[in-house]
Amino acid sequence: MKIKICSIILLACLACNTKKSNKTFDFKSGNFISYLENKKDSSVFYREKGLQIETYKNKTDTFEIIWKDKFEFHLQKTNPNTKLDSTNFRVKITKIKDNAYDFEAGYENSNFKQKGSTYKISD
Repeated sequence: MKIKICSIILLACLACNTKKSNKTFDFKSGNFISYLENKKDSSVFYREKGLQIETYKNKTDTFEIIWKDKFEFHLQKTNPNTKLDSTNFRVKITKIKDNAYDFEAGYENSNFKQKGSTYKISD
């Protein structure tokens, strides 16, 4: 009987353990680098307070970033110059690994798609 009671207490303690893992999912702020799949193209960007400031091929653009959930966000250029610049760019996170994620992305209402990986390089 004592063994049963001790086992139940031990199981209850283990089930109630609310200690969180040190590994957190935070891709909403920090410094990042992205690489497109099968290409040597890359961009570096910084995210903070709903903005993404990105440099690609020596050109810097600012985007409003709208998170739909933990695995999808939309980018909209803050100062669009063309109709394409005014179109939402949708990004879906498809896989998370350590401090990085793989993604699929494309313009809203377009068949254009690209895949790649993004790495968080600092907070």
